[in-house]
Amino acid sequence: MNADWGPVVVAVVMFILLSPGLLFQLPARTRVVEFGNMSTSGIAILVHAVIYFCIITILVIAIGIHIHVKLEMNDWAAPLIAAALFAFLSPGLAFQIPGRNQPIDFLNMKTSLASIFVHAILFCLLLILFLVVLHIHFYI
Repeated sequence: MNADWGPVVVAVVMFILLSPGLLFQLPARTRVVEFGNMSTSGIAILVHAVIYFCIITILVIAIGIHIHVKLEMNDWAAPLIAAALFAFLSPGLAFQIPGRNQPIDFLNMKTSLASIFVHAILFCLLLILFLVVLHIHFYI
């Protein structure tokens, strides 16, 4: 049985690029869009998660980015699981590792470059667990 690494690679790269506050935050605190402000909010995480789901669905399902040898997979597990993990693991929403003043901060709505990369590693490990190790599939 071959594993499909395409959704994992695409999802991790997208997690880093679409983390609220790194490149941009939509909506921002004082404007519609702010660039590189390293802040986040609940509504910004929700908006970024919707954007994330749309882009990953286009890349994985419509365009069909897959990295495997023989098995052809076309299901909804990758975008659904990745979008849910994106929302939950966005730095500052539930927790932030590393935190600003301690190793873990909870519900601080802040982010940093270090925490984005630590959360991206957690995101990658959980995606590998769900999509590659457990072979979770949602056929709709």
